[in-house]
Amino acid sequence: MRQEEICKVRWSDLESRTRMLLIRDRKDPRNKNGNNQRIPLFAATGYDAWAIVEEQRAKRSNDDDRIFPFNHRSVGTAFRRGCTDLSIHDLHFHDLRHEGTSRLFEAGFTIEQVALVTGHKDWKMLKRYTHLKPEALHALLAARAA
Repeated sequence: MRQEEICKVRWSDLESRTRMLLIRDRKDPRNKNGNNQRIPLFAATGYDAWAIVEEQRAKRSNDDDRIFPFNHRSVGTAFRRGCTDLSIHDLHFHDLRHEGTSRLFEAGFTIEQVALVTGHKDWKMLKRYTHLKPEALHALLAARAA
């Protein structure tokens, strides 16, 4: 998800029974509004998205309906500061989206399935986020054989 999308999701956008989250007005250069998309929250990339949301539920304040009640610009500033403090160069918050997309492919998801999570409309847009490791194909084949 994009930084701004993360900071906009509300508890009312969460479907606990199905573990789905509604992303409102997802970025789309062709349509500025009404690009709502439901995405699944699962643990296929090394992080359990549902568990992260549940952790936020424990910290929930009744004053704010947002799951992650932060200003997206403040998140970006804190991320850059953290990178500087840790001497990490040339890493941007958006790179995490790139990484997550690659992990979905490495987990064996199809282009169509990855697009359901990332919101990409076509392969051309999605392709620029994939930098798969050839070694991952061995793991994928081994998992299918098991």
